[in-house]
Amino acid sequence: MTFQEQILEGIPSVLPNPKPYETEINHAPKRKEILSNEEKKLALKNALRYFDAKHHAELIPEFKAELETYGRIYMYRLRPDYKMYARPINEYPGKCEQAKAIMLMIQNNLDYAVAQHPHELITYGGNGAVFQNWAQYLLTMKYLAEMTEEQTLAMYSGHPMGLFPSHKDAPRVVVTNGMVIPNYSKPDDWEKMNALGVSQYGQMTAGSYMYIGPQGIVHGTTITVLNGFRKIKKFPKGGLFVTSGLGGMSGAQPKAGNIAGCVTVCAEVNPKITHIRHSQGWINEIVEDITLLVARVRKALENQEVVSIAYLGNVVDVWERFDQENLHIDLGSDQTSLHNPWAGGYYPTGFSFEESNEMMANNPDKFKEEVQKTLRRHAAAINKHTAKGTYFFDYGNAFLLEASRAGADIMAENHIDFKYPSYVQDIMGPMCFDYGFGPFRWVCASGNPEDLAKTDKIACDVLEEMMKNSPEEIQQQMADNIQWIKGAQENKLVVGSQARILYADAEGRIKIAEAFNQAIARGEIGYVILGRDHHDVSGTDSPYRETSNIYDGSRFTADMAIQNVIGDSFRGATWVSIHNGGGVGWGEVINGGFGMVLDGSKEASRRLESMLFWDVNNGISRRSWARNEGAIFAIKRAMETQPLLKITIPNIVDENLL
Repeated sequence: MTFQEQILEGIPSVLPNPKPYETEINHAPKRKEILSNEEKKLALKNALRYFDAKHHAELIPEFKAELETYGRIYMYRLRPDYKMYARPINEYPGKCEQAKAIMLMIQNNLDYAVAQHPHELITYGGNGAVFQNWAQYLLTMKYLAEMTEEQTLAMYSGHPMGLFPSHKDAPRVVVTNGMVIPNYSKPDDWEKMNALGVSQYGQMTAGSYMYIGPQGIVHGTTITVLNGFRKIKKFPKGGLFVTSGLGGMSGAQPKAGNIAGCVTVCAEVNPKITHIRHSQGWINEIVEDITLLVARVRKALENQEVVSIAYLGNVVDVWERFDQENLHIDLGSDQTSLHNPWAGGYYPTGFSFEESNEMMANNPDKFKEEVQKTLRRHAAAINKHTAKGTYFFDYGNAFLLEASRAGADIMAENHIDFKYPSYVQDIMGPMCFDYGFGPFRWVCASGNPEDLAKTDKIACDVLEEMMKNSPEEIQQQMADNIQWIKGAQENKLVVGSQARILYADAEGRIKIAEAFNQAIARGEIGYVILGRDHHDVSGTDSPYRETSNIYDGSRFTADMAIQNVIGDSFRGATWVSIHNGGGVGWGEVINGGFGMVLDGSKEASRRLESMLFWDVNNGISRRSWARNEGAIFAIKRAMETQPLLKITIPNIVDENLL
């Protein structure tokens, strides 16, 4: 069968033969045993409802074995035989170009070069899933291939509920992930519901089909590292940045360090992902011996090298040894998946990777105890370095939150706040989000690198023209992004689809998108798919990350994220998504995203202007109401340019009166 025929078949009527477990692939760790015997039966019934009853007797023992061996039913035998990658849009079957674009983005999220655990349909973060099982993938792709512009596909945590009558201005797909009742949003609730096959953790851009490989976070990390060095009034060259995590999004850190111009040490315990990142060029060197690492870092600092070094081992050993050696760390952070601490997001020191995985699956209480012990050591070592002048920030991965829950010495004197800021509190919030700057991204649906080069130039030209008249308050953001886009080709950031990201405000996003749409209309480039990271001005309510610089008491509310996705859906988005969970954990955040297909039409111009304006200014208005100075400036500026915008501005209380 051809690729198109396989897509149109969906779940095959004749079962394919079971597939061997490919050990060379990076697999998800075994999930802990959490279901009772009755619940295991329910999980099997839930999985088997995708199949004709004639197949049940054959599949029951196989699915039972998967559940017992891996803690989940992935339906490995249904993995397609074709290569998984983002094909040019014209290679997909279908009646609707928008649906073809969504198929392209789904396959990009599952590309072996992009996905962290491709056979388990997990894109990044250890549990950030596109689907729960392969039946869901096959059925979703079939629905998309059959869809018309008069239908909308409803996606319930990876399950395609079905195609519903709709209209051409409605979203083609509406995605929800993990939207459980709040009282059932603890980590074990996810473990149980995911094992039952009724809910999933969509992370942010994993379950919304908008991940573009580590490039997406390279840009944000580059901006963060640059501004981190600005905060300590030091040039990156000759400076040292120490962090950890190379899987999924965290793999972007060493690349960002290289672009910023410093020495980066990034620890990782998983050998497979370490060597993958090295082969992809995201890290320059791998060192496995801590003594050799110390010597290599000293040499790099003395020579003011721009180099990224992966330490294959636990980051706690790096912090402790660098303290003993009096090796000064300028910037420190952590980007292990601590939103997922008990299921592979963070590993204890003193055990091999294999020993840890075995303990995680078979002795979860002991594993949790060792992780918390390591977190206490981790925090203690960081405290020693910060006493010597290191600037440490939480990178929004729940490090400080989980360290505090482990009893680490991480709390401020008031016993309410943490000793160290979130990078959003100190850097991204006041410098970027409050002014409306966030991660705008696009994908060239043709798959043609020449189209990407053309869109880079279009975006750069737009930004340079805008910068001539931009206010002083946003000149630095404009300059950083012009520098970024000019170096994008040279830095070889593409992994998977022909995609790009830059930080822009609403004006910049609208002008860049309209310039793309006009270029499509002139036949200069193919279709363009717009999106953004959920980690943005408006899309995410996350009290320890995206909205950690909200100080009016509303940071635990999620009105903004819900309003964002509702507003995007009727202003022209091609697909929208809303998730429980993200980079800081299940139950800790609500986040939303969108995708929009540009086809060169007048309708696309209308949609992009309406939707992108709302998508950013919804968040600025909330930040303004929280009395954030930059956001008040930005929303007043937005009202000057759009007379239909009327925002409630806060009155500031004299502190002396209080």
